[in-house]
Amino acid sequence: MRESSKIILIPAYQPEEVLIGLVKQLKEEKFYIIVVNDGSGTEYEEIFRKTSEYADVLEYGQNKGKGEALKTGLSYIRERFEEPYVVVTADADGQHRPEDIIKVSEEAKKSPYSLVLGSRHFEGKVPLRSNFGNTMTRLVYRLFTGVSVHDTQTGLRGFSHRLIRNMLEIPGSRYEYEMNVLMDFAREKIEIKEIPIETIYLGKNETSHFHVLRDSYRIYKEILKFSCASFISFLLDYLLFCLASALTGTLVFSNIFARVLSATFNFKVNQKLVFHAKGNEMKEAVKYAELAVFILICNTLILKGLAMTGLNIYLGKIITETVLFFFNYVIQHSFVFRKAGAAA
Repeated sequence: MRESSKIILIPAYQPEEVLIGLVKQLKEEKFYIIVVNDGSGTEYEEIFRKTSEYADVLEYGQNKGKGEALKTGLSYIRERFEEPYVVVTADADGQHRPEDIIKVSEEAKKSPYSLVLGSRHFEGKVPLRSNFGNTMTRLVYRLFTGVSVHDTQTGLRGFSHRLIRNMLEIPGSRYEYEMNVLMDFAREKIEIKEIPIETIYLGKNETSHFHVLRDSYRIYKEILKFSCASFISFLLDYLLFCLASALTGTLVFSNIFARVLSATFNFKVNQKLVFHAKGNEMKEAVKYAELAVFILICNTLILKGLAMTGLNIYLGKIITETVLFFFNYVIQHSFVFRKAGAAA
């Protein structure tokens, strides 16, 4: 087992020569450096050969994505280094200054139970796709977790050995992995701290391998799946409500009847396909039932209130479901299907 209190992990896919200078500087700062060659190809062998003079270089032949490269490095660290230690992940494209990497490392050492982010503030001339991407993910993340993070897409992150087990269990092989980490840590109530760093973009950020449509889909996939499952459940609930209402003429009975059947369907879909929950199914079912009862009460009260205003009950049903959608997601994500085993 190796001893080092400061470790740098750099996932690298088709890097420029700047990587060599970065690892050399970090080596001078007494960091132990691990670089993962994420299937960059034979034309990059010389860059990785020079990099290996200052770092351990792990490699595999096929490009697997940033998330897989990070998990490969974390597994390597976990197996070979004596605790305690701090790990800082940094990008290979020269957009993280050694001074900022040191700042993140020092803060992570002070806060062993927290994830420390090197947070950019996007001042001055920022490439459009970087500014837009960060703004969108920041808003979506805040909306669905209730946690405020200014720079959700930063690759400069520091954490102690205590959080590695959590990070290895989080799904995702490409850019979505880093967003999944933030979503999971918000769910597990693990503190996320930010410290300001300098914003550096080389050229117009041409060195980034982020594909806007493909990788944005991966980042938002969990939310999109939840939205689809909720929409299908809503359609089922709405159709059953309309049918029962037409047959019985009773608003409260129709709403309860429709909700019980649609909630049962929604529970199974979210458990198996959206959150991929692996906890105790009975406990999850109890939590979901408690949430469903609470949502049903709120749903019925809101619906009755809207009906008292003279609003058409079918339109009122749509308004009610829309109002409760975001609340429902946050509670299911953070409480019902919360993954067992937070950091200890």
